[in-house]
Amino acid sequence: MSMQNPVFIPGPTNMPEVLRRACDLPTMDHRSTAFAEILHPVLAGVKQILKSSEAEVFIFPATGTAGWEAAITNTLSPGDKVLAARNGMFSHKWIDMCQRHGLEVQVIDVAWGDGLPVDTFAHILADDTQHQIKAVLATHNETATGVVSDISGVRQALDAANHPALFFVDGVSSIGSMPFEFDSWGVDIAVTGSQKGFMLPAGLAIIGVSPKAMAAIPTAGLARTFLDIRDMAAGYDASAYPYTPSVGLLNGLKLSCDMLLDEGLPQVFARHTRIADGVRAAVEAWGLQLCATSPDLYSNTVSAIRTPDGFDASRIVSHASERYGVAFGAGLGDVAGKVFRIGHLGMLTDVVALSGIATAEMCMVDLGLDISLGSGVAAAQDIYRTSAAPMALAAE
Repeated sequence: MSMQNPVFIPGPTNMPEVLRRACDLPTMDHRSTAFAEILHPVLAGVKQILKSSEAEVFIFPATGTAGWEAAITNTLSPGDKVLAARNGMFSHKWIDMCQRHGLEVQVIDVAWGDGLPVDTFAHILADDTQHQIKAVLATHNETATGVVSDISGVRQALDAANHPALFFVDGVSSIGSMPFEFDSWGVDIAVTGSQKGFMLPAGLAIIGVSPKAMAAIPTAGLARTFLDIRDMAAGYDASAYPYTPSVGLLNGLKLSCDMLLDEGLPQVFARHTRIADGVRAAVEAWGLQLCATSPDLYSNTVSAIRTPDGFDASRIVSHASERYGVAFGAGLGDVAGKVFRIGHLGMLTDVVALSGIATAEMCMVDLGLDISLGSGVAAAQDIYRTSAAPMALAAE
């Protein structure tokens, strides 16, 4: 793999050099006032990215999976019932985690490529008049299938049933790249990580916690130590951590929030939409289809592209790595060998996206697929030439 080439996996994403340098700090006393000057701006910045005026932010030296675990262990008790849909690898993993913790999970199985079944959620919640369901889990952007789901719709289902269940959302591959409305969607815990929209190395599990979820913590019965929000909150009150924090990554996250907010979240989201539109135009020009079953489900951070029946899509991923030194995402779980994934989030421009499209195109032609060389690139160029210019260029 060439270190000069960008990656086109849906995380970890490409890292701006300025963020890499921000993470490269000399050793700091993490109980000093200098650390407080990193910690508190980071918490405030993440809160702005989440679009929340009331969430409390906690950042663990871990990855998004630990964020899932922090959500359930800090608010639930053994035997509690949770509701979740399984429509991809990451929703499946969250369900598996809940089951391992002794929670009763009511699982709605959904075809991989479809979004969360809001109507089914609504019926189940309305029927749960005894309020046995204590939490609803929703994956906003299913990274394995390139499917974005209607989180606002799930909140509306909860409200229509007047149901008090906590609402947990996996925003690992959406937050910082796609619209996410913590307050207006009524999210109780949002989970993300440093390695996707924030353009940093893996190593930080980031969660936003509503007042309602905070109120559930004292009576939660699941065991937790390293991920105990009570200890983190006490540490934050003293401008510290209950253990050694990842100081360099936190400093990088501080700058990342500044960069996203300086660009402007609407512009960040528009950039991701434009780049994704170019990738989707290329897929159409190739005569292929996305795993997502309808345009309203298309993700703006990752496209999972179906290859013809009988063709092993993982060959494209391995060929790109071995022949061209470029990384694409392989299919996972139920779609392993059926799709390859192009990640288009984080530090990405139209021009960089074109290089990934061109590489995917070369790989498919090399491997004998009926693809016209240049067709996808030309289709994406039409999108990028005629859509709104990046803000930095428009201002010149």
